[in-house]
Amino acid sequence: MRETEPWKFLDAYRDRVFSDRWPTIPQLFDITTDRFPERACFTVYSPQRVSLTYKEAQSLIVNIAAHLSSIGVKEGTHVALTGKNSPEWAIGFLAVLYAGAVVVPIDYQLSTQEIVTLIKAGDTTVAFVDEEKFGEIQKEFPDMPCFALAKGVGKYIYDMAPPQGFTFQRPSVNVKSTAAILFTSGTTGVPKGVMLSHENFVSDCFLAQANLNISHEDVFYALLPIHHSYTMLAVFIESFSVGAELVFGKRMVVKQILSDLKEAKITMFLGVPMLFNKLLAGIMKGVKEKGVFVYAMIRTLMAISGGIKKLTGINPGKKLFHSLLDKASLSSIRICISGGGPLDPKVFRQYNELGIDFVQGYGLTETSPILTLNPVEHYKETSVGKTLPEVEMRIVDPDQDGVGEIVVRGPMVMQGYYKMPEETAQVLSQDGWLRTGDLGKLDNENYLYLAGRIKNLIVTEGGKNVYPEEIENEFQLYDEIDQILVRGYNPDGKSVAEEIEALVYPNQDWISQNHLEPHQVEARIQDIITEVNQKLRSYQKITRTHILHEPLEMTTTKKLKRQSAKV
Repeated sequence: MRETEPWKFLDAYRDRVFSDRWPTIPQLFDITTDRFPERACFTVYSPQRVSLTYKEAQSLIVNIAAHLSSIGVKEGTHVALTGKNSPEWAIGFLAVLYAGAVVVPIDYQLSTQEIVTLIKAGDTTVAFVDEEKFGEIQKEFPDMPCFALAKGVGKYIYDMAPPQGFTFQRPSVNVKSTAAILFTSGTTGVPKGVMLSHENFVSDCFLAQANLNISHEDVFYALLPIHHSYTMLAVFIESFSVGAELVFGKRMVVKQILSDLKEAKITMFLGVPMLFNKLLAGIMKGVKEKGVFVYAMIRTLMAISGGIKKLTGINPGKKLFHSLLDKASLSSIRICISGGGPLDPKVFRQYNELGIDFVQGYGLTETSPILTLNPVEHYKETSVGKTLPEVEMRIVDPDQDGVGEIVVRGPMVMQGYYKMPEETAQVLSQDGWLRTGDLGKLDNENYLYLAGRIKNLIVTEGGKNVYPEEIENEFQLYDEIDQILVRGYNPDGKSVAEEIEALVYPNQDWISQNHLEPHQVEARIQDIITEVNQKLRSYQKITRTHILHEPLEMTTTKKLKRQSAKV
């Protein structure tokens, strides 16, 4: 933990704004508005810069909360929120909480029918909806008040205000009451709604800062879907907890991302492995184009830079490679954080060598979500980070390598699944221990090393456990492969023991740019499989490969949907 607790400033507001250990989310926003009223809060480039200060944002939030209150929204009311990343989304989220209600964020990229299912599953009686789905949702729920997150389709969120003469009384909400219900799945089976309290979010937000140094001078970038717990906490709530600026990314397109990074001078950039792999591949491709000598020289300098950083904590890469980073629109970035899946340690190392403090984290929606983060001053490339203060973590039934199920307890652990007592009891014990369903091991400094998901585990003929995620990791830096999914199969259809197969969707740009025939694609992919197999243990080797003609289905946070993968 850092010498001074990053949340120490809250003491000045204790017993004045809040009285529990942690403030509620609205109380936290009030505190930040008091500290930094004129600082930029929510910003978007569309294409010109449009920004709200904390004071302006708070004024809008209170007006919208008052309007919600005037139509009967109160403690216990559930309000749906579905739309693209935008200042309107953020204002809507906070307004629901200021009204004392529970917010139910829904993935706007789901089909209308799936959104309808989640609106019903969440018992929502009011909704904020983006322009694409506004008409359809209103048609499905003609009696439900719907407000628009964009102009021109219905009552626009920023135009909401209480009727004349209505007095809005800010409700007194307990920090332990539910703030949000986050659905972990809406596409198959019965969706599970994770209930997270104000305390869950706010404690996780500040405890994470024990491993992460952020301030009001930072500029965060909300690129991944904000309805997802990772962006919601690590970008949205973290940014306003310290009075930082939050810039909303509109599209997951590299050209647009680079434009936003440069124009907004982003300092905190959170993403998923696939995104960081693409950006790094772009940088290194530019270096290779300068010729063999320049490439070799830069790689040597990178290795020296990384060595100095490891030994001294000083990061020379920022100055050394400034022109390279500037060309890639990454020169303003202070810290990159990768989450949502394992990252190849080589990628981790190369970003650090280039002068960008690069860290990994780990968590689940059920834990608000952050459980571990790699401190910049003492990071481990193969680890997903050190456990946060107040996180109790243990490994259950470890094998000879120390790998077992990760079980956790702490103030960020969920309240349970909404209206699902049996499902809750399966993963959450009465004394607060949560079974994560993930496999991993801890070292003697409480750094976590992930192996994979229990449900994805492959058991080979020799009784060896194989984690497909570890094998998939080995392919992250091969540009020829766009997607790879590793899984077990029964060679004779009867055997209980499994062998290992890979489903590969090749990079279509690579094929078209090189005018490759199908047999050439197949030959190169097979060469890569052989190359990787040589690095793997005998029981991990891939024995069957399928080249796919269509991409595998992915979630909006760019995770492969394993269960729906077909050859």
